[in-house]
Amino acid sequence: MDSAELLDLLGNANRRRILRLLAHKPCYVTEISEYIGVSPKAVIDHLQKLEDAGLVESRTDDQRRKYFSIARNLRLEVRVSPYEFGTKSAYPANPGLDISTCRHLSIDISDEEGSDLRDLARELERLEQLENELSLAQRWVQGRVTSVRDQFDERVEDGDGRLYAELVSALARGERSIPRLSREIEAPPELVEEALRRLVDEGVVEETADGWRLR
Repeated sequence: MDSAELLDLLGNANRRRILRLLAHKPCYVTEISEYIGVSPKAVIDHLQKLEDAGLVESRTDDQRRKYFSIARNLRLEVRVSPYEFGTKSAYPANPGLDISTCRHLSIDISDEEGSDLRDLARELERLEQLENELSLAQRWVQGRVTSVRDQFDERVEDGDGRLYAELVSALARGERSIPRLSREIEAPPELVEEALRRLVDEGVVEETADGWRLR
């Protein structure tokens, strides 16, 4: 699902309350209705939307009662800054992902099976701490990105600092051709090419047989 659609879906307070409840335990419709204080018919409508989006799944027990639960892990990021507004959704990595190949990553990536509850508790504590540290690092990075973009604004005298910063960011993400760069930063191709030529003169980018790239 598109992250913007997902943001719209989760914009409803009752759907968020349903997900918070299901994060604690699977529930049936009447149970959810009593908890959030809306009619069973409205709950069914919310659950249908969540199920269509792949966030919720259902099963029927021996008494033919239908239980709902959260179907999968999902992370939704909303980025708002003086230079950017956007959303991004991410799903858990494939269990076979070799995270040790990620550049600049210096964390303990051991993944040992716990032999008892104490081992599992220690591992859960370690992962919770790591999640908090990564969240702090992400906030630091976002602050530094804003600071660097501010400096682009200050150092590019003709007032196009934002354009140059967007262009450098797009190149860092792997975009190479002028048409793709133009679409990515929403600027006319001729303006993009002019900015690229200036960045060449500044020794920031270079043109290769595969397109443009940062030096």
